[in-house]
Amino acid sequence: MAEPLWTSDEIAAATGGKPAGGGFAATGVSIDTRSLEPGDLFVALGGVRDGHEFVGQALAAGAAGVLASQAIDAPAVMVPDTLAALEKLGAAARDRAPRARRGAVTGSVGKTSVTQAIAAGLQLAGRWHSSVKSYNNHIGVPLTLARMPRDTERAIFEIGMNHADEIRPLAKMVQPHAVVVTTVGPVHTENFADGEAGVAKAKAEVFEGLQPGGVAVLNADNPWFDFLQVAASDAGAEIRTFGTGEGCDARLIDFQPAGDHAAVQARFHGKGLDFPILQTGLHWGLNSMATLLMLEALDVDLGDSLAALGSFEPLAGRGAERTVRAKGGAFTLIDESYNANPISMASAIATLGGRKTAGRRIVALTDMLELGADGPRFHAELAKPLETAGVDLVFCAGPLMKSLFDALPSTRRGAYAQTAAEIAPLVVRAAEPGDLVMVKGSNGSKAGLIAQALVALDAGDGG
Repeated sequence: MAEPLWTSDEIAAATGGKPAGGGFAATGVSIDTRSLEPGDLFVALGGVRDGHEFVGQALAAGAAGVLASQAIDAPAVMVPDTLAALEKLGAAARDRAPRARRGAVTGSVGKTSVTQAIAAGLQLAGRWHSSVKSYNNHIGVPLTLARMPRDTERAIFEIGMNHADEIRPLAKMVQPHAVVVTTVGPVHTENFADGEAGVAKAKAEVFEGLQPGGVAVLNADNPWFDFLQVAASDAGAEIRTFGTGEGCDARLIDFQPAGDHAAVQARFHGKGLDFPILQTGLHWGLNSMATLLMLEALDVDLGDSLAALGSFEPLAGRGAERTVRAKGGAFTLIDESYNANPISMASAIATLGGRKTAGRRIVALTDMLELGADGPRFHAELAKPLETAGVDLVFCAGPLMKSLFDALPSTRRGAYAQTAAEIAPLVVRAAEPGDLVMVKGSNGSKAGLIAQALVALDAGDGG
């Protein structure tokens, strides 16, 4: 039988809690009964709904025990504050895995995709551990740490933020040996009085958790590179760079999409390197450079790194493609519905413009959120890249996207609606055989509803 991840005695020692209701051994850690696996420790967190209300469901689903702050009739470890206890459990998991080289990913765009690409490389190199989905906040990071087995050799963590002073404590919790800032741009700017400069300062907090002599991987093409380089150097980091300019440790020379993959031409530490990847988005040229440098910093062989990039598929809602076989004929759906900001929007539109198609290029866009007073301007400015990309029809949903719709020539206007739910049937009606249809928007503006409506047309799904 596999060694348990945590025993109740170990949990009590790590958290300062008291065992109650009998000892137990857990094989995992969960905060959600919907995804709980038999044998998990269920952490009853507070929130909109108190986790203690779900203890019965957790036990029925096979939870081995509970981390709780209220008396319950079950094997448990009792603590005053379950979130604080989860943080302590995460720190204990970090400390008991001394062999693990830990990496952390932050940035305005591409965090989850780059994190998962790095994880694909770690998987080929030995005992590995990583964040699942976008577990990058004050709950997701300690949870990911608490799930890390003691024999882990390499691990990668995603660290995100909406405000200042959120990355710092998470970086200090992870204590990474290598970090990457994918890019800095106008994302969450409504939460910063100094706009993008505030975002850059918040991202730089990640260096404060870096292990002595650790590696900072930085985007030399980003306008905030000099600022981040100084901050990383002040933290004692060894700096490695990626970009398109001479002198970068990982230099992108060319990126050529071809069907469902792309050919990457690069120079890695001055030596030529050509390789294929299963991504077509233009941003994946630099993403692959960042991934190679991070995997190198985590002691992964270059051959394993290239093999991982060559087999890593686009994540759901982040550029995943699907042929939708509608009754009238097939069209291609590019699902970018998970998130959007001015940087990723421009990249996705440019990528679409580079695609060959027998039909039309159609985009359905929903609001980009958290841009503050500049929101309407950022939306209206998308009209130019849409023109450059030769997009035929643009469907817009949301109050901010009205600024874009008004800026479009009448020949390019598909339709406008207040919500994604209202625009979805209009996009469905417009899609014709041979078309390339891209859906993109912030998760909070529900772009996914449009993608789901298009997928439902697939004859294979009974549509």
